[in-house]
Amino acid sequence: MSIKVGDKVPAFSLKDQNGVERSLNTLGAKALVLFFYPKDDTPGCTMEACAFRDQYPIFQGLNAEVWGVSGDGASSHRRFAERHQLPFPLLVDEKNKLREIFGVPRSLLVLPGRVTYVIDKEQIVRLIFNAMLDASGHVSNSKSILEQLGS
Repeated sequence: MSIKVGDKVPAFSLKDQNGVERSLNTLGAKALVLFFYPKDDTPGCTMEACAFRDQYPIFQGLNAEVWGVSGDGASSHRRFAERHQLPFPLLVDEKNKLREIFGVPRSLLVLPGRVTYVIDKEQIVRLIFNAMLDASGHVSNSKSILEQLGS
């Protein structure tokens, strides 16, 4: 299964680094920027997460939440979030179930891919940005589509 632009996102629920259950239902009338990244504390992933951190107030002003997702465990996510002062949740997808639901491809056949989805308040996918080496592009493209949607 692979989610495409225009698809309604299926219901999902995962715990974040602090054990808080996160699901689309908890968002209310907010859009969601859901970014899948390969691994905590790697150079590209740190750059991407910190870029989302730095722009987080703008995303909030656009009535959107930001959630990161990787296959790392809660303790790794906690360390990563604390070390870089990330203000948004990091979802624990240790068995890569959510990654599979969304159809996030592997990069170079080995590494978990870096893909960002912008999901509007009706839970429809409005953007899929797939670029392993363009960490900052995930932030700018997400911001741009949210501005266009007038979230």
